[in-house]
Amino acid sequence: MIPQANPGAGYRALKPEIDEAVARVLSSGWYILGNELRAFEAEFAAWIGVPAVIGCGNGTDAIALALRGLGIGPGCTVVTVSHTAVATVSAIEMTGATPLLIDIDPVHYTMDPDALGRVLRDPPFGLPPIKAVVAVHLYGQPADLDRILPLCRTFGAVLIEDCAQAHGARLHGQRVGTFGDAATFSFYPTKNLGALGDGGAVAVSDAALAERIGALRQYGWHKHYISEETGVNSRLDEVQAAILRAKLPYLDSQNARRAAIAGAYTAVLAGGRLHPPRQRADTGHVFHLYVTRSAERDRVQAGLKAAGIGTGIHYPVPVHLQPAYLGRVALGPDGCPETERAAKEILSLPLYPELKPAEVDTVCAALKAII
Repeated sequence: MIPQANPGAGYRALKPEIDEAVARVLSSGWYILGNELRAFEAEFAAWIGVPAVIGCGNGTDAIALALRGLGIGPGCTVVTVSHTAVATVSAIEMTGATPLLIDIDPVHYTMDPDALGRVLRDPPFGLPPIKAVVAVHLYGQPADLDRILPLCRTFGAVLIEDCAQAHGARLHGQRVGTFGDAATFSFYPTKNLGALGDGGAVAVSDAALAERIGALRQYGWHKHYISEETGVNSRLDEVQAAILRAKLPYLDSQNARRAAIAGAYTAVLAGGRLHPPRQRADTGHVFHLYVTRSAERDRVQAGLKAAGIGTGIHYPVPVHLQPAYLGRVALGPDGCPETERAAKEILSLPLYPELKPAEVDTVCAALKAII
């Protein structure tokens, strides 16, 4: 069976480096907020191209910490999409802010700037003022920041980039995570840069904001044991930081391998009934996921399963239709029809850098036979 994702293969590919990193931490006797974390924060910041990175417990906490650091909480509305991992919306509610979910561009599946413009110009009645936008760089592709960022600046909303699926993606040659007021990352094991457990980070350009988020991740301490404001306990531990340090030097080449696999799939799908992903102009897509689309999804998925090929659906139920949010989360005036339509048709194919050429050929042959 060829799985859709395979984090174990990622470990095996770099086993000597990862094992050495873990052993180094275990022998150090220091396991929280130590040298490994400080080194990773500096190395990842340099790789992205920002002055500061603050490690935290996971990508959900990263969004919540970024929002809180920017002063977003009760009495604020935060605009994001419904076509995302539920973590994006969960993080907004963790701060006490009100999420407002809008629709996606049906071609690239990221936030629809037209929908954003409508709610910023004419906010839905009864909601707190819109103070922030969380733009999700989905599947490895940057959101349309060329249009989103000016809207945020015009209407006074801070912009947070959710980069959980886009480590290394570029817009006009510039890495995502460097455009907004803050950017957040997840290091969940299946991410392009994945830990062997949970992990997250916030990237910022403002030194004062970095200091505040660094305090918020540990009880609001600016001085040891003294909480100057209410914080949380969300720290990227030394073991995970060391693992991420071991993996970071290989990330660019692994992203290139993902793009090569994606290119093979796209060549097979050309002109067929299973539509390949579309790439926005002047972007560097890092293919965290290779998401196809078809009105015959169930048939295609069943055929691939019969051929021993795993697939996924990212995501099968939009956030606003999930039981925890249905009927209570605010939507833009147009609802989310493109989101709901996409959820019925999208299908993710196997994609990770360790896929062997023969396995890629097997997937391609199965796709040819089905479509």
